[in-house]
Amino acid sequence: MKQLFSLFALLAFSLVSAQTEAVNQTLDAWHKAAAEAQFDTYFSFMTDDGIFIGTDATENWNLKQFKDFSKPYFDKGKAWSFTAIQRHVFFNAAKDMAWFDELLDTQMKLCRGSGVMRKENGKWKIVHYVLSMTVPNDNIEAVVKLKSAFDDNYAKSLKTK
Repeated sequence: MKQLFSLFALLAFSLVSAQTEAVNQTLDAWHKAAAEAQFDTYFSFMTDDGIFIGTDATENWNLKQFKDFSKPYFDKGKAWSFTAIQRHVFFNAAKDMAWFDELLDTQMKLCRGSGVMRKENGKWKIVHYVLSMTVPNDNIEAVVKLKSAFDDNYAKSLKTK
């Protein structure tokens, strides 16, 4: 019985490990497609109902809106370059949904990406992605001063809608 349990544990670990590798490969290829300005390839990694939330408070886009925003950058042959330097991946029990967080080396220095992926037709696709700039705690006060006017005005405009 002990050997059967050990075999089952090993198989379960192997499945999770393979799924984790597949998610990592998908995210790495997605970031690479942006760095190489491959528009169609980049967006092929997102679901049709995909959402992208950027670092600016106004950037909460469905797939079409994100494509419209991104197209001019890709057309210039230079989108953005994000390289994961740390990533954590988690799965639901059925192993058809994953959520992750990643620390990224970017042109904005360190950023945090997080998101949800869904397995569709055997391929992992990004359903929801959130990009955040990281701010050291010692610099929070200075950053808040820099963004206060914009944030106050934007929050006010949202409250009046």
